Amino acid sequence: MGVHNFVLGLTALIGYAFFVACTTTPPNLKNEVAHFWNVEPCGSRYVGASLDFEVHSRTRYALEPYIHRFAQFSASQGKRVLEIGVGIGSDYVEWLKAGAIATGVDLSAQSIERARFRCQQSGLVPDLRVADAEDLPFNQCTFDILYSYGVMHHSPDTQHCLNEAWRVLKPGGEVRIMLYHHRSLTGLMLWLQFGIWRRQSLRRCVYERLESPGTKTFTKDEVRDLMQNFEHVQIEQVFSPGDLLLHEPSKRFRAPIHRLAWMLFPRRLVRAFGKRLGLFLLINAKKPSSDEQTSGLHLQGSKETAFT
Repeated sequence: MGVHNFVLGLTALIGYAFFVACTTTPPNLKNEVAHFWNVEPCGSRYVGASLDFEVHSRTRYALEPYIHRFAQFSASQGKRVLEIGVGIGSDYVEWLKAGAIATGVDLSAQSIERARFRCQQSGLVPDLRVADAEDLPFNQCTFDILYSYGVMHHSPDTQHCLNEAWRVLKPGGEVRIMLYHHRSLTGLMLWLQFGIWRRQSLRRCVYERLESPGTKTFTKDEVRDLMQNFEHVQIEQVFSPGDLLLHEPSKRFRAPIHRLAWMLFPRRLVRAFGKRLGLFLLINAKKPSSDEQTSGLHLQGSKETAFT
């Protein structure tokens, strides 16, 4: 039996926090992350050689139908929006179509190039640049909305990303970000296939195996700690396509056993009983609007990454 077919049974038996391992951030990690996304910009497997961006958009929003509700593109007309991690530009195009004054950044130069081409194909004028989420090239209090969907957990210092987000937001401005959840079905499946035999913790396995190197996951309490400078923090947990094996598998997962797992995966049972194991945390929060609250920012520094 493939490991994917007994996920639900094992979930009840293990807290999957085996064999704690701790590490500090490797010095070249950010370059490795940029290289990973330059080789395969996020979403590229749905575009194909023809760069059919319409197919990509249809596929993305079919697999993740909650994006439009979460992002609120249609309510952004005339607002200054910063998207951190535009990838190949599916959401960024939606901001422009809605009439937002939208700026987009990404650590990957190849992603920015494709996003810019996508905008030009749609007759839109983009404001896109290569930039680091930990060191944004913008003045403080510039944007009304900061949007980052599945990006900051790839950066070596997620807290620093959020500090920068807070800095560039106007008082009363809103962040809408997605971060990966600790103890997800996606993480568990990776751990069962790659981590358990190496005596790795779940977090260490995800760090090494989920997309780019150095990927982090967070509990809801950890997210609240990261977001302590914001107010009205709301967290919604949803399934990712990976939790349900609905996405197109990457090159690493195209063996016959993987094809069988994709076909036999018990999606109905997962949807019914596994809601607490969704990978995506949709986070909405605001920067305080009063001068007194805004001046009281406590900037947290970098922390050692602990895999527990």
